[in-house]
Amino acid sequence: MSYIPISDQDKKEMLARIGVEAVEDLFCCIPEKVRLKGLLNLPGPLSEPEILEYFEERGQKNGYNRYLSFLGGGAYDHFIPAVVDYLSSRGEFVSPYTPYQPEVSQGTLQVIFEFQTLICQLTGLDIANASLYDGASGAAEAVLMAYRVKNKKRLLVAANLNPQYRQVIYTYTRNLGLEVVEIPYDRLGRVDQKGLESALNSHTSVLLCQSPNYFGVVEDLKTLAQMAHGHEALLAVVVSEPLSLGLLEAPGKLGADIVTGEAQSFGLPLSYGGPYLGFMACQKEFVRQLPGRIAGQTVDAEGRRGFVLTLSTREQHIRREKATSNICTNQAHCALRATIYLETLGRQGLKRLAWVNLQKAAYALDQLTAIPGVSRKFSGPVFNEFVLEFPLEWAKVSRRLEEQGILGGLALGQDYQGLEKCALITITEKHSREKIDRYARVLQEVLR
Repeated sequence: MSYIPISDQDKKEMLARIGVEAVEDLFCCIPEKVRLKGLLNLPGPLSEPEILEYFEERGQKNGYNRYLSFLGGGAYDHFIPAVVDYLSSRGEFVSPYTPYQPEVSQGTLQVIFEFQTLICQLTGLDIANASLYDGASGAAEAVLMAYRVKNKKRLLVAANLNPQYRQVIYTYTRNLGLEVVEIPYDRLGRVDQKGLESALNSHTSVLLCQSPNYFGVVEDLKTLAQMAHGHEALLAVVVSEPLSLGLLEAPGKLGADIVTGEAQSFGLPLSYGGPYLGFMACQKEFVRQLPGRIAGQTVDAEGRRGFVLTLSTREQHIRREKATSNICTNQAHCALRATIYLETLGRQGLKRLAWVNLQKAAYALDQLTAIPGVSRKFSGPVFNEFVLEFPLEWAKVSRRLEEQGILGGLALGQDYQGLEKCALITITEKHSREKIDRYARVLQEVLR
């Protein structure tokens, strides 16, 4: 039940109606000696995140073991405003399954249309679909889409793309007779341009890269687009931390032909692996090769605004051999949460939140690299993630940190040879200065 305060005039009218002169008279039956005379000893006004943090800390006294986490790598712990949970749980949104009957599914279709519009604004491209399963399937669909557009079997994939995304791409393409070539990274942590130039040829359909990439480094997308287009190939960009688009230039404006990724950062909590929310956008000329389906806006016979499924190239709607992919549904409820989240923050709110993430990451990077033996592995520009190198193998450091209640970062050695002493550290708006300082203090003790 919502709490709506009343004005002094409201109080006077209510007291007059019940025949009482003052609020204190309502408690005359309570002995004077047990009445509370002053204010309760409560802390001052707190923001919503601070209130939740306060009760979580109290909960730990009940034996609830909560780690201080600096994990990321495609799954991010961002604050979710209460309005996202409240609105997305309303019966009008929870009960519909899918808009098979547009005339009775206008609300669902409108949300999908707004989600597509937001993705177009963030990516700088013309068309967006009604969502995919997750960022990994989106990456795989992007290279297959590029193959359909160009009809050339050579696919270039950046080695600094999320390893799980790369594995899904290999699974999708394994039996299709396609050639997948990995492009190495340089000392900046970016796609190695010399390696890319030698790999590009007339048989190449696409270069798929991630920005910010798995090392947290922002790629030079404009140069990569020029190099790919110079060989008549497409540039597909994966964005697994879409909050970065609140500050970075939209990939589509830098030359990307396809932008796909993961929208979990927009109002979806971390919950043991899902559900997540893939998205994809492209130039208008490629719309017939876009997987999934598209909701569109139109008018009915009486001129009233309405929404329809404009294009459905998924196998549930057309013969399987003519479908663009086997994506047979969309994460509609997840897309709803992302839409509410983005429309709650607005353009300026998203920009400010991205700026907070950037500044906190910069502070953490300074504090952690000031510790003897800890250094930055890659020198390229970052957003809210970065790779650090330690004097010991990360597995040993990580175990000692966990003993102190800290999940210090993601191990990279299991996916990248030569990075056994490195870890990916992630900072979001939920990491206060005190939490970052605690991490630095404990890490320094661990490394002594």
